[in-house]
Amino acid sequence: MQQSLQDVVRPVVADLGLELDSLTTVRAGARVVLRIALDGDGAAGRGLTVDDIATAAAAISRHLDETGAMGDQSYVLEVGSPGVDRPLTAPQHWRRNIGRLVKITPVSGQSWVDRVAGCDLTGVTLEGRGDVAFSDIRSAVVQVEMKAMPELED
Repeated sequence: MQQSLQDVVRPVVADLGLELDSLTTVRAGARVVLRIALDGDGAAGRGLTVDDIATAAAAISRHLDETGAMGDQSYVLEVGSPGVDRPLTAPQHWRRNIGRLVKITPVSGQSWVDRVAGCDLTGVTLEGRGDVAFSDIRSAVVQVEMKAMPELED
């Protein structure tokens, strides 16, 4: 069921200029909870807004009902973003987090925290360490800061 739901949802999301990050289903009594995480650049090129998610949720709900993809099954639709704790695994994840602090665990050596200054398809530029190839990074996660993000110049 899950693969076919992804096939149903993915084009709706793509038409809105967004990406389907994940889709999971969980049984909750007589209902199914359909949890969808979306990603994308958004209008500012830095990620989704609440309005992007609301628009997508309405479009997905309408499409599921029109296509009958859920059959007669009662369902609850939850649409959101992957969240700040999602690992940075693709160049677009890094690009969307330019200006943020990240904790990086390298393939070898100790972890460190640095601010993302830029990225391309092969690696990231960090304020303190300079250029680091993605192949040298085992994992990376955004660190939550309790202050406003500085505005970036285009």
